[in-house]
Amino acid sequence: MTAAEIIKDLKARKLKPVYLLHGEEPFYIDQVVDYLEANLLTDMEKGFNQTVLYGKDADMATILNAAKRYPMMSDYQLIIVKEAQDLKWAKETEGASKEAGFVQHYFENPLPSTILVLAYKYANFDKRKKIYKAITKSGLIFQSDPIRDYQLAPWIEDFVREKGYKIAPQAAALMAEYLGADLSKIANEVEKLLLNISKEVTIDIALVQKNIGISKEYNVFELQKAIVMRDPFKCNQIVNYFANNPKANPMIMVMASLNGYFSKVLKYHYLVNKHDAAKVLGVNPYFIKDYEMASRNYNLNKVFQVVSLLREYDLKSKGVESTGNVTDGELLKELVFKIIH
Repeated sequence: MTAAEIIKDLKARKLKPVYLLHGEEPFYIDQVVDYLEANLLTDMEKGFNQTVLYGKDADMATILNAAKRYPMMSDYQLIIVKEAQDLKWAKETEGASKEAGFVQHYFENPLPSTILVLAYKYANFDKRKKIYKAITKSGLIFQSDPIRDYQLAPWIEDFVREKGYKIAPQAAALMAEYLGADLSKIANEVEKLLLNISKEVTIDIALVQKNIGISKEYNVFELQKAIVMRDPFKCNQIVNYFANNPKANPMIMVMASLNGYFSKVLKYHYLVNKHDAAKVLGVNPYFIKDYEMASRNYNLNKVFQVVSLLREYDLKSKGVESTGNVTDGELLKELVFKIIH
């Protein structure tokens, strides 16, 4: 089930006695937890029947003793364990402690009137544990996996659309490039942006640049365009700007963007049917003309050379095979010169 499907069931009061929400992407885990915390119980019921604990400050004995209580003047009690990855779980070995047996027994036979939520973030729960297998039978397990880079722009478009607004594909792609794969950060920036516009307005690059603080002329997109057009003057302008503003344009982000772009150009070269390009590359059809132009200006051998250069300079930026105190700005200037010449 997706987070949206879980929330839909919660709205319909289709409840499970145990929810294990785990995975490397915290955004969806927080979505489900926030909905439960705000909506499962009425304000009157929350005083006696809603408990929020944190993994580093709690233990399973305390949590399950609370879970075994019956609700007061309510059909349910809600216990949320945030940061459950910090809990110390009892070992499940032969001759394990009584605590392990106590914990296992509860998850095999949870109290139906208690909704116990374990928010286990930034990692996947060990699926070999007996507890995991018990919860699969008695409750619901949701795994929140990180989103892939090529899915970010479509995710932003969908998120904006769900809010009742519209965003241009290139604006969504720009946000994806600059904000990275942190969905919580992206959602916060989108929410702030939506406060300043009406639903009749389509969010374009200019609005993104104005509201999120991205330079209009000096950004990764403009650098990609200048490299594709083999425009040394524009490349130097942008690279110099990046060198003078390293915090706004970190080397690791620029390298990741260029590597992702030229990897797609390489794929484009090998496509037999160019009509499938958008689907194969995982990009909006609006951008296919850019890859077509790049493939014309950079033949297959040159693209292989560019990808090799990007790997070499990525290592240099991390201190591998680097000589002396070379700054990221100097490395980027050297890299871009070698790419376009």
